[in-house]
Amino acid sequence: MIHLKGHAALVTGSTKGVGRAIAKALAEAGANVVIHGRNPGADATSIVQECRDTGVVAEFITGDLSEPTENVVEPLFQKALEKMPAIDILVNNAGTYIDKPYLEMDLDTYQRTMRLNVASPYFLTQSFARHWVQNNTAGRVLLIGSINGRLAEPIHTCYDASKGAIEMMVKSLCVALAPHGIRVNGLAPGLVSTPLTAIIEEDPQFKQWMCLHTPNGEVPGPEVCGEGAVYLVSDAARHVHGHMLLIDGGMSGWQQPDMPAE
Repeated sequence: MIHLKGHAALVTGSTKGVGRAIAKALAEAGANVVIHGRNPGADATSIVQECRDTGVVAEFITGDLSEPTENVVEPLFQKALEKMPAIDILVNNAGTYIDKPYLEMDLDTYQRTMRLNVASPYFLTQSFARHWVQNNTAGRVLLIGSINGRLAEPIHTCYDASKGAIEMMVKSLCVALAPHGIRVNGLAPGLVSTPLTAIIEEDPQFKQWMCLHTPNGEVPGPEVCGEGAVYLVSDAARHVHGHMLLIDGGMSGWQQPDMPAE
């Protein structure tokens, strides 16, 4: 049985959606957890309590990772260590899905997306890696990508580019940090039902279309990502480096989905 007893994790963007599901799964596996969100509130309070109910230590910190990277990453790193000095797992989950058609894209939206989805995980990982190397800690890093890092959508060019960057970051940080005993892997969900993808439930035809384009025919909740995350940061995956695990119901492997049956 895979467990994470004796470990501690920071999960960015973990008050909702995929990050919340991952934080809860890590706690259920025995890891102490630092929850992160932009602001305190009911969502933060409830996930902290859910984690504590599993018997682990859980704390909460704030920080807006879409702000200029030089202003937010180091303070967030310090806050996390103050709450839980023994952190040896970093899950870079915070991200945004805000996008515009390419011909309407503006620099502010582009930069905000890239700061949150690319720059913040890159430099937050650097802060933890330096700390781990200095303290001879075998750290584990998990970067959360997306099916959009493999398959493009015409109205999500900026988001797609940011998640494509995560795909290569998993590989490049792997080869940079593996010699220091730090493992880097990634997890890429397909379409899952979260607050960021609320249109799925609001538009039955869209949901039907997405199910048609997914081999197992499902648009699940974010909990499907939890166990994969636990595996990738556990000792069971000690020889897994630079790998992107797609949790997508087979969507990434289906070149030409079938037409709906009459």
